[in-house]
Amino acid sequence: MTERRMRRVRHAVVPLVATSALLSGCGVLPGGSGDSQGPVVVMTWAPVDTKATNMPGMIAMAQAFERYVNDNGGLGGRKLKVLTCNERNDSVAVAKCVQQAADAHAVAVVGSYSEQGRSFTTALESNDIPYIGGYGITQDEFLSPLSYPVNGGVPALLAGSGAQLAAACKKVAFVRPDTITGDQFPNFLNHGLKSMGHNPARDLRAQDDATEYTGVAEQAVGDNKASNCVSAVLGDHTSTFFDSLRRLGDKPPKVRLSSVIGSVQQSLVNATGGANSPLENALVTDWYPPASDPKWAEMKSVIDKYAFSDDRIDVADPGVQTTWIAYSVFAKVLRAMDKNTKVTATTVEKAFDHTTALSTGGLTPDLGWTDTDLLNLPDHSRLGDAKVTYQVVRNGQLVQQTGGFVDVTRTLQEATGAL
Repeated sequence: MTERRMRRVRHAVVPLVATSALLSGCGVLPGGSGDSQGPVVVMTWAPVDTKATNMPGMIAMAQAFERYVNDNGGLGGRKLKVLTCNERNDSVAVAKCVQQAADAHAVAVVGSYSEQGRSFTTALESNDIPYIGGYGITQDEFLSPLSYPVNGGVPALLAGSGAQLAAACKKVAFVRPDTITGDQFPNFLNHGLKSMGHNPARDLRAQDDATEYTGVAEQAVGDNKASNCVSAVLGDHTSTFFDSLRRLGDKPPKVRLSSVIGSVQQSLVNATGGANSPLENALVTDWYPPASDPKWAEMKSVIDKYAFSDDRIDVADPGVQTTWIAYSVFAKVLRAMDKNTKVTATTVEKAFDHTTALSTGGLTPDLGWTDTDLLNLPDHSRLGDAKVTYQVVRNGQLVQQTGGFVDVTRTLQEATGAL
């Protein structure tokens, strides 16, 4: 890491004020990647066609946003150029994505997903490229000084899920990936349970690329009492686990099901029967409001106009939603930069370091990445948004269980040893 990164010299904080429309009132932004009239180059990566979790919708959303911005005057007259890369759930592949971004003089990596956190954060830091609005699946995203999260990542989801489960379940069985990333999950879930005076969950490891989960499903169900809950967080393969659970006997299991957004979402409920889905009454923790919330109207209109026939995009996909928020934030921060400042990776980083009270129109709490915004949690020093939403499947629809955002800051502080 460079001395400049280690010192993290900061300047006066300049609050950003949200505008009612994403592209209204844009000033000219000279400079950037290439010459002063060249495009502002960024990259979005995600895994596609792998045996584990895949996020093609994030790449598709980035491409739709590029068309949207450029069809509406660009970034102050400058075109936005979005490079995309399949990181293949592979440390070597994601390092090649970083090199591609560096060779193209990208000013940021925006709205991306990778479980290879150590590989890509090290490579980004070596090339001084900021990482804006990552999905939040790895701890490294909350450690790198060049990372600017737009949500609380998996730690916030799991901490919130534990508290949500504690109010509904006598006992909890927790099925999670048998991976380095998955090894971090029980700590956050159990601290969420503990925050409500509940006992820890039974920790059940499972392969995140298995084709069936009969054995672990049998363990999870246990004595199959309606007062107990089974929570599964296996990414794309959560649906495979729930299918194995459903097939255990002649009758549906009595246990209540639970998960976090990304492992369960509206498309899975629809695919498994809607109102007759075994996920009916399931508890789900999310970062954002449900897809049915009017706050998503602008994103939906952009998808309708610029990606109507792109079946990679699901408006209820949290990856798609995260990419939309990340690009919206990126555009707002660039608009607030001084018009005489050349847009480079370094100046983008500096602008984000000075950003506070940035509105996302209620899709998240106001965001910021100044010293006063970040919670400075041990091993998660870049985490600033520790709020989640509680949802439940009712009549085949994911709906809000409780109003507004739930703050899990104290639970995360306890889970990371900050208290």
